[in-house]
Amino acid sequence: MITNRTAKQCGHADYGWLQARYTFSFGHYFDPQMLGYASLRVLNQEILAVGAAFQPRAYPQADIVNLILQGRAEYRDSQGNHIQADTGEAVLLSARNGVTYSEHNIGTIALTRLQLWLDACPTRDNPLIQKIAITDAPHCLLASPEGEDGSLALRQQAWIHHLDLAAGQTITVDIKGSRAYLQSIHGTVQIANHPTHDKTLTCGDGAFIHNEPHLRLQALTPLRALLVDLAG
Repeated sequence: MITNRTAKQCGHADYGWLQARYTFSFGHYFDPQMLGYASLRVLNQEILAVGAAFQPRAYPQADIVNLILQGRAEYRDSQGNHIQADTGEAVLLSARNGVTYSEHNIGTIALTRLQLWLDACPTRDNPLIQKIAITDAPHCLLASPEGEDGSLALRQQAWIHHLDLAAGQTITVDIKGSRAYLQSIHGTVQIANHPTHDKTLTCGDGAFIHNEPHLRLQALTPLRALLVDLAG
């Protein structure tokens, strides 16, 4: 089963220094029907103005993945770790009790990023901060439970796939879990799992996927998207 969630259905915020779109309940935006999906708790697209920052704060026990779509960010934690990330890179913060984190836009343009939070297993002790470059391959494993193929190592049974397709290109991705979430970062894609019930997503749209062993996708325009495979 596949159910669309359009960008217009999501929560929105504009604080001047921060503009955001929330797939699930977050901050001032609350929808009791949208509290997360399996272990995926947050999926936000946010734009931070030049010089803007999130001051040090604690997070719940979660793996926080930031995809830098445009600009440059710096992340610091209270353990003395820090890292900078540019356009085309992804950072994973393994948030845990007693540690605070900050984020700054240190670039000369607005910082645009996609952020995901996944519930984390409290018994796993991964590095506090990880970073990788996102390849421009049609299909790249961005994060996984064991950091396979050089991906970010999660503390959860989840796999995050990054898709970068040319117009007209098709791909089939196997899904390990019973649930998954597809997010169009930009571009239009047709989900062709059921020929008589095709689903189409455009920029900012998402889709809840339930009990589909694979996903057949065709890019109708140049496409960049994420597929979050949720076994946990």
